[in-house]
Amino acid sequence: MAETLLFNALREAIDEEMARDPHVCVMGEDVGQYGGSYKVTKDLYEKYGELRVLDTPIAENSFTGMAVGAAMTGLRPIVEGMNMGFLLLAFNQISNNMGMLRYTSGGNYTIPAVVRGPGGVGRQLGAEHSQRLEAYFHAVPGIKIVAVSTPTNAKGLMKAAIRDNNPVLFFEHVLLYNLSEDIPEGDYICALDQAEVVREGRDVTVLTYSRMRHHCLKAVQQLEAEGVDVELIDLISLKPFDMATIARSIRKTHRVIVVEECMKTGGIGAELVALITEQCFDDLDARPVRLSSQDIPTPYNGALENLTIIQPHQIVEAARQLKAGLL
Repeated sequence: MAETLLFNALREAIDEEMARDPHVCVMGEDVGQYGGSYKVTKDLYEKYGELRVLDTPIAENSFTGMAVGAAMTGLRPIVEGMNMGFLLLAFNQISNNMGMLRYTSGGNYTIPAVVRGPGGVGRQLGAEHSQRLEAYFHAVPGIKIVAVSTPTNAKGLMKAAIRDNNPVLFFEHVLLYNLSEDIPEGDYICALDQAEVVREGRDVTVLTYSRMRHHCLKAVQQLEAEGVDVELIDLISLKPFDMATIARSIRKTHRVIVVEECMKTGGIGAELVALITEQCFDDLDARPVRLSSQDIPTPYNGALENLTIIQPHQIVEAARQLKAGLL
C-alpha cells in the first residue's frame, strides 16, 4: 500500500496502461507539456512523446471526433475535456458516434475510448465551470458512466475503463483531486459496473456517488452517535446502476435516501428512484427520499454556492425523520 493523492492515482493508472499497451494515447487541451489542468497527465508528454500525448486546440467537438476515429482504427484514446462542462460542445460526437457506432456498424467497429475530466461544484468556479453533466449523458445508449470518489477507485476504474472495448465517460470531481489515501500496489482494477458498500447498516440505505460520498460519511458519524444505523453505498457506476447491490440493501433496511450533487429535475436520483420504485416497491416501508442540488445555475458567491448543494446536516435530518416514520 502506498499513500497517493487522487490526481496522482489517475496519473499512475494512465502511465501504467500506456506502458502496458502502445495503443493507449491521450489527447486534449494542455495535456502535454503543461501536464493537464489538474496535473493528471504530468510528465507523460516527456515520457511518451507528442504522438501519444497530443495537445489539441480548444475545439472539443473536433478532437473528440478525432478520438472516435482513432478508436475505430485500433487505438485506445483517453480524452481530457479540461472541464466536463466544455464537453457539451462534443455532445454530438459522444452520443451519435461514440455511443452508436458499434451498433450502426453491425459490430464491425468497437470504440474503446475514455472521456474524462473534472466537474462538480468547486470553490467559486461560477456556473459554467460547476456543471454536473452525468444526467445529460445518462440517456445516451452505448456508453458506460462511472464517477470516482477515492484514490483507490480512481486508479482501479481508470485502468478498467482504458481496457474496456466500449466508450466510458469518466467523471472526476474538482474538489477531490487532493484527497489522499493508501492504495493497493500493482495491477489493481475495479469493476466498472459495481457499487461499493462503504458501510453496512440496518436502519436506512443511503445511495450516493462522487464528492457526496464524503458528505454522507460526515452525516453517518453523527447518525451513528444518535443510534441510526446507516448502510452507505457508493454507486460508482452511474450507467448501468448496480441494482443487485441496491436491492439487496433495501431488502434489509426497507428505507432509502439518494444523495446527489446532480440537479433534482431529471437527475441521476430521479432515474434511480424510478428504478427502486419499480423493482423494490414491496420492500419499502417508506417513500424513497431524494436529496439533490437546487435547479439553478451555481452562484459564484461562496455562501450561496454552498446553499445550492446538499450539506451533511440535511442528510442527518432526512435519515432521522425517515427512521422515525416522519417521511
